[in-house]
Formats: sequence, C-alpha cells, structure tokens
Amino acid sequence: MQRTVHVMVTGIVQGVGYRAFVERQARSLRVCGWVRNRKDGCVEAVLSGEAESVEAVLTACRRGPRLAMVEEVRVTERSADGELREFDVLRTE
Repeated sequence: MQRTVHVMVTGIVQGVGYRAFVERQARSLRVCGWVRNRKDGCVEAVLSGEAESVEAVLTACRRGPRLAMVEEVRVTERSADGELREFDVLRTE
C-alpha cells in the first residue's frame, strides 16, 4: 500500500544536518519526495512510498540526527503525487 505525507518538523532542526539525515533515511528505504528548510526555522518534507517505509522515515524524523532537538513532527496525509520519482533536497523557502 502506498502512502504520501506532508511533514513539518519544529525544534532545533536547522544547522544540525537534519535535511541530509532525512535524505539518507528516505533513500535507504526507497521513499520518494523532498525535504527543505523553511525561513521560519522548521523543516518541511513530502514522503511517498510503501506505507511501512514511509512510517520508518517518520520514526527517524521524530528522532532526528544527533545534534537535533525535535519538538514536534506534524504529519498530514496527502494524495499520491505521481511526479515523485526520487528524493531531493530543495532550497530554503
């Protein structure tokens, strides 16, 4: 079963390798989508793939890399996006 989610992560998640961490987790689990920093200090991502793999990336997002201090991970279900074929790190928006 496929699952696509929009994720907003708050806390100390910029300048600590959080985007690269999410990218590694997603690629290792064959999850497509993207991740980016936002000007408001949070990290935003879209994850799409097998439901178990997406859930595994979300679990990693809640933990974060060693220097991160994750306060909240808000997850919103989305309809599948047929254009997501790999995982990208986008510019800050």
